[in-house]
Amino acid sequence: MASLQFKLQYTDTHSKARAAKINTDHGEIETPIFMPVGTVGSVKTITQQQLKNDVKAKIILGNTYHLFLRPGLETLEAAGGLHSFMGWDLPILTDSGGYQVFSLANNRKINEEGVIFQSHIDGTKHLFTPEKVMDIQRIIGADIVMAFDECPPYPSDYVYAKKSMELTHRWLDRCIHRFSDTPDKYGYTQNLFPIVQGSTYKDLRISSSEYIASRNAPGNAIGGLSVGEPVEMMYEFTALCCEILPSQKPRYLMGVGTPWNILECIALGIDMFDCVMPTRNGRNAMLFTSNGVINIDNKKWERDFSVIDDGIDCEVSNYYSKAYLRHLIKAKEMLGLTIASIHNLAFYLWLVKKAREHIIAGDFSQWKSDMVVRLQHRL
Repeated sequence: MASLQFKLQYTDTHSKARAAKINTDHGEIETPIFMPVGTVGSVKTITQQQLKNDVKAKIILGNTYHLFLRPGLETLEAAGGLHSFMGWDLPILTDSGGYQVFSLANNRKINEEGVIFQSHIDGTKHLFTPEKVMDIQRIIGADIVMAFDECPPYPSDYVYAKKSMELTHRWLDRCIHRFSDTPDKYGYTQNLFPIVQGSTYKDLRISSSEYIASRNAPGNAIGGLSVGEPVEMMYEFTALCCEILPSQKPRYLMGVGTPWNILECIALGIDMFDCVMPTRNGRNAMLFTSNGVINIDNKKWERDFSVIDDGIDCEVSNYYSKAYLRHLIKAKEMLGLTIASIHNLAFYLWLVKKAREHIIAGDFSQWKSDMVVRLQHRL
């Protein structure tokens, strides 16, 4: 058993983009990487075999809040953790549940101890403390576990944002203490990542980044962005955090984003991404492709028998036609949701792989500039 290892391999000469390798006990991850979101131990409409073979995912996410409520810790522990329960032998990262709990604005109460919230399933009351969230994530068994933080909404006034950030830092210290006092559970190493907060205030983001960097964790995350602020602001604060967070550790930007968001943030020094957008948008007829964005609902695709996208490395995208996928979506056929979700995720994984190749080749910045324009084009 070894702690997470991060090896920086290449840095782009015209930006802060990096290519690296992350090693966990469940396998190696080449960065930049995109992580499909499997909130309840399932990436919606996609089997684990499809995630490996078609999407080519190397790491996926689970969510502490949702898994705690259902199937529950007793079932997960009896199964030997989430890896065994869902049949996934590659790395897993678990979100601490902070974002989900705080999104339950009318059904939760925050204090120094933690958060009291009502289940969205049956209305039962629960208390999440930093210590309990560490214990829950130990039982879930993720390779990378996230600290319990408060994610302030956008916009937040300065006083609230500062108090929230300071609470997140105090909770982080409690997370670290509990995590270091408890053993790895299933015979492999688990790694704790803290989360930078501070809303859209420069001094708070600097302060939080410095505090998080000082904890010397195996990796660091940036939270509280892509929550409604203008995209230019997201880039500004991502860049600011990357300047402070150590270069010899992986940097994870939580909940971002569109393909062009991801390319721009790779250029700022981010290594890891996750977002529900590829699967959620796919289920709602929006496809991201190597030539631009498609609304497959549109009549123009009714007799377009060309494949969904022959520009990416995915058998599903290279096999089914746009016309057939449109028919399935219109007919509300489950297969349509599966094909669209596989395609979008495969596209995201293809995109970060191409970014890595161009960082290594030394022409990332020019390629990125061209791709950002191309990917936003509405077909």
